[in-house]
Amino acid sequence: MMKGFYNLTSGMLSQGRRLDVVANNMTNVATAGYKAEHYTDRTFDEVMAVRIGNKDKSVYQELPTYQAHILAPDQLYTDFSQSSFEETRLPLDFAIQGEGFFAIQTVDGVAYTRAGSFTLDNEGYLCLSELGRVLDREGNLIQLPTDKLEADQQGNLFTENEEYLASLGVFMFEDNDALVRTPYGLFMGEGAQINEAAVIRQKWVERSNVNLVKEMVNMMTTQRALQSAAQMSKIYDQVITRAVNDIGRLQ
Repeated sequence: MMKGFYNLTSGMLSQGRRLDVVANNMTNVATAGYKAEHYTDRTFDEVMAVRIGNKDKSVYQELPTYQAHILAPDQLYTDFSQSSFEETRLPLDFAIQGEGFFAIQTVDGVAYTRAGSFTLDNEGYLCLSELGRVLDREGNLIQLPTDKLEADQQGNLFTENEEYLASLGVFMFEDNDALVRTPYGLFMGEGAQINEAAVIRQKWVERSNVNLVKEMVNMMTTQRALQSAAQMSKIYDQVITRAVNDIGRLQ
């Protein structure tokens, strides 16, 4: 009987986490450059086998049955697939076509993003609003005398008189899955390299790659699963309460 409580409780916790991820994706459906997150879970014994490095299944030891069906978080991974582009006609908006990220100097170090909706701060530095300043190919801050500029497909910035100003840095990683997402939607990681093949599109931004219809379906499915688990928990509680009362009468 108690096995049912373990299964249902873990299911409720898992569905709650999944619902949080879905809600976050839906909140950022209009955020430029946002990359959708996806949550997966496994049974408790599967997660433990992976985390302790148990590759030799011949000596695999089954966990107790009351644990084997408990759901545990497996991984929260990011979908880095490229999304569509939206024209803004703003000279400080940039989109990356291909792999790579813009580099942002934040208070916590260098972070990376696909969001290219930049502005100029009070000192004339190109920045991602309230998050940090944009870096060039050499990792230096980009200071501009004006926001009236042009850019070629390599990210080189020029004045209207074709005077060279700076070059936007586009950095890539061998394994994007190793990147760590920050609370502000940026990514941090080691081993960044310049992506020479990336194409910069000025006056465009990359849209969020969240599929709103799919997320709405996931939300409804998750809510129903959560409600079903909660209802079943109430039934288990009623059955156990009645059983305890019956035992008390027999004594």
